Amino acid sequence: MRAAIATAVDQPLSITDLDVPEPGFGEVLVKLTACGVCFTDLGLLQGHYPFARFPVVPGHEITGTIAAVGPGVAFPEVGTAVGAQFLYDSCGHCDYCVRGEQILCPDKRITGIVANGGYAQYALLKAGFVTPLPAGLDPVAGAPLMCAGITAFNGLRRAGTTPSSRVAVIGLGGVGTMAVRYAVAMGARVAVVGRSDRAHDEAERLGAELFIASAETDPAAALKEWDGGAEVILNAAPSTAAATATLGGLAPDGTLVLCGYGEDPVTVPTQPMVLNRLHVMANPSGSPHDLRDTLTFSHQHGIYPEVTRISLDDAPAALKAMAEGRSHGRSVIVF
Repeated sequence: MRAAIATAVDQPLSITDLDVPEPGFGEVLVKLTACGVCFTDLGLLQGHYPFARFPVVPGHEITGTIAAVGPGVAFPEVGTAVGAQFLYDSCGHCDYCVRGEQILCPDKRITGIVANGGYAQYALLKAGFVTPLPAGLDPVAGAPLMCAGITAFNGLRRAGTTPSSRVAVIGLGGVGTMAVRYAVAMGARVAVVGRSDRAHDEAERLGAELFIASAETDPAAALKEWDGGAEVILNAAPSTAAATATLGGLAPDGTLVLCGYGEDPVTVPTQPMVLNRLHVMANPSGSPHDLRDTLTFSHQHGIYPEVTRISLDDAPAALKAMAEGRSHGRSVIVF
């Protein structure tokens, strides 16, 4: 099978031929339909993950069909269309795993970073960590739902978003765009915070009622004027500072959720946090049950990212464009 291999930090992907793996106990062999190209894949090549295993096949926004199953696997069956996510597997016996929060397992492994992922024609995955696709879900446009989708959807609901919420989203990249669309579909009122006015029309098209250009106005003050502030602020920008600059725009009992962040630490104003019972939380993707909910909600509401189809041979160029800030939308490798 053809595959792209990450061999080391700061080295380009290598396109090569590998043997098709055979599934062992509890494993399934997935014939890839598509795999999204994610900023996490770029982070792997840039050395952001000291626990990464090299060489490794990147990619965790996977859709495909079960081609074979290993011993002990009764579900899913051969021929089932499935998706696979950031979470490759977990220990299965800690308190987090037992209550269905495998994403919090201290011994979890990450697809495409410590275990081979989806930049290949076939992927060997754990049966309990692949998710059947809802009937009719587009497996190509749906591939980024396995990361950008679940991250945005799960971040919103864990922050307590309801149909009466005022939700502000920072950044209109892959996660931010999905967060706006999900929040609108949940019935919330939505604001978008961007650096400049360039994304104003896009925010409006997606259903936001307010756009704030942080380079031109204090985002916290602007949000506070929005009927008393946002009850949920979701940071989808790769900047901790962009997130903390909006803290003053939270309504009492409001929550800032970090889906995007930078290397700098979170610094919060203690007294306003205490007096207004404000919350800061983070959201690392989700567990298998979260992906099921994300896919169901996305399909029911017709929420798919806009994608550009590329070949496996195009993957190195797509990552290079991402690193140089020249990429737009979501690139998806189609097999």
